Amino acid sequence: MPAPRDFLRPDVVSRLKNMQLRARMVVEGFVAGLHQSPYHGFSVEFAEHRPYMPGDPLKHVDWKVFAKTDRFYLKEFEEETNLKSYLLLDISKSMVYGTVSVTKLQYASFLAAALAFLMIQQRDAVGLVFYDTELRTYLPPRSVRSYLNVILSHLENLQPSGKTDIGRNLHVVAERIRRRGLVVVLSDFLDEPAKILAGLRHFRHDGHEVLAFHILDPMERSFAFRSDAKFIDLETEEEMPTQPWHIRRDYRSLLRQFIDTLKRGCREQLVDYNLLDTSIPYDTALFQYLTKRKRLR
Repeated sequence: MPAPRDFLRPDVVSRLKNMQLRARMVVEGFVAGLHQSPYHGFSVEFAEHRPYMPGDPLKHVDWKVFAKTDRFYLKEFEEETNLKSYLLLDISKSMVYGTVSVTKLQYASFLAAALAFLMIQQRDAVGLVFYDTELRTYLPPRSVRSYLNVILSHLENLQPSGKTDIGRNLHVVAERIRRRGLVVVLSDFLDEPAKILAGLRHFRHDGHEVLAFHILDPMERSFAFRSDAKFIDLETEEEMPTQPWHIRRDYRSLLRQFIDTLKRGCREQLVDYNLLDTSIPYDTALFQYLTKRKRLR
């Protein structure tokens, strides 16, 4: 049987039977490794109750917990949430590309599931957004534990669709959010950087904290194809036959420029930018979220 830390590996997680199990095992593997390098000194506090304080209404006392512990605890309700978080997931067809154990969309959806699980365990409210050229799903943030099943069900059954317009959809979501919170964007960001950065700037202008996960496939980063190939645009179905080794250097140079533009733009706007590929264990991203969450306390 795999050790808890093994469930941080995308290839292991992909073999689990449903999103509920994936989310739980990723988070348990993450928590199990927090005491190990490089996470020494970090912890995750999970709580569904808080101790009774003089003046608290007795109607909120959890009498089942009292019967077991002989102590008074109050049930936590949605209005007592610490933070409202929004998971924005790009479901355009470019996200279905994959050369390893998982596609970009699977990697992003598993990560979103783990983040939702972790957020609700910490009593934060979490919402979920799917987008391509349009906003396809918008679940407003809630913190009740039963809501996790709703979010995971949507992640389990999502269908990739169409082209993408990241910048436009970031603006649309920003206009819908009324209360300041944490916005987590998961995408391959294969769109115009200026429009993406303008959308991220909208969130920052409204006072939101933003965490951007830039998810690529390893071959998109290395372009280490070794034979003649025909590349097909998954969103437009355009085809281009080529010999990859002839364009590898120029491709890598352009990719570096693209990433540097996003990274620099995010840094200037105080957006946390994180470059990932689908072979990287999930603790890298979860640690970035945890670090961000601790700064917001």
